[in-house]
Amino acid sequence: MEIGYMKRALELAEYGVGNTNPNPFVGAVIVKDGRIIGEGWHERYGQAHAEVNAIRNAEGNTSNNSKRNPVNKAEVSVEGATVYVNLEPCCHTGKTPPCTELLIQKGVTHVVIGALDPNPLVAGKGVKRLQEAGIAVTIGVLEQECKKCNEVFYHYMQKGQPFVVLKAAMSLDGKIAAPSGESKWITEEAARRDVQLLRNRYSAIMVGIDTVIKDDPELTCRLEGGRNPLRIILDSNLRIPLESKVLIDPKKNAAMVVCTERASRSKAKELEAMGARLLYCRSRNDQIDLVDLMEKLGGLSVDSILLEGGARVNDSAFSQGIIQKMILYIAPKIIGGEQSKTVVGGNGIKRLDQAYPLIIESMEQIGADMKITAYQKEQHD
Repeated sequence: MEIGYMKRALELAEYGVGNTNPNPFVGAVIVKDGRIIGEGWHERYGQAHAEVNAIRNAEGNTSNNSKRNPVNKAEVSVEGATVYVNLEPCCHTGKTPPCTELLIQKGVTHVVIGALDPNPLVAGKGVKRLQEAGIAVTIGVLEQECKKCNEVFYHYMQKGQPFVVLKAAMSLDGKIAAPSGESKWITEEAARRDVQLLRNRYSAIMVGIDTVIKDDPELTCRLEGGRNPLRIILDSNLRIPLESKVLIDPKKNAAMVVCTERASRSKAKELEAMGARLLYCRSRNDQIDLVDLMEKLGGLSVDSILLEGGARVNDSAFSQGIIQKMILYIAPKIIGGEQSKTVVGGNGIKRLDQAYPLIIESMEQIGADMKITAYQKEQHD
């Protein structure tokens, strides 16, 4: 049953999507006498962790997630119980007290952990603290699935930079727009809704200034109850029109305009007066140095980015090595045309042995379209 309980913990962890960044997604299941007596998940950044909410659920205390998924309607003691959690319990005081101490205090006898926490403040210390208190600990149940659930968190903890996902919609012949530049809509409604799930999942969405000028997008999440991501615009020289939709309503999450030192200071002041955030980065080949940008965003607690850039931005992202994952939506149609843009622009590689190697993780049908998920090869080596 260990695997079944851990699968349930992973299901619960996903309820935190869109609310916990830059914290991980964590779910917890409490089992006693062969039955589940409590469940919980980390609901929101800065609030109680999954183990705390699961204990509250078992003991009959009120919490948001116990209302959403009531396991118990009467108080049940967790003393002597086994706790299943997809990520190692924390053992330090941050915005909340350490979960290890609560587990010890409540008298649980066994903690089953999917994967160790990569945070240097934890990283095995939580396990050690539990064992010192006489609690049995099992590690590594569905470990790969648990790490995959928190791939953003692992990358951010280990690199200190955002996990970047390049998303693109294209035709079967690899075109992202007609020769006229028209691109709405290549894919059908089901695929476009799936993209909204991605916007809710990742902390930020990033595009180039050409996309803003051409399409004037809002770059918001249109899911009911969804979270609008931080909107990042790559704009070396501050060409962004002041009437752009991403600037007009800062309540939808203020836009961050990334530029270089050569950008107009007067335009910068106008943008800041409208509520936009300005971020200055180094220049590389007359474009924004994306490596410098990733370091700066990491320092601002931006743990993940959905890159919805055009062909030129995607080329820069690949050539500067900032992409970890790709999600491609492929429509069953042919656009053609030598002038039609492809997903990655620029001059391209000179030899095939210079191609960017990818590992395809999955292919699935979404409505009439195909969704391909792939990773940069070094992410899996």
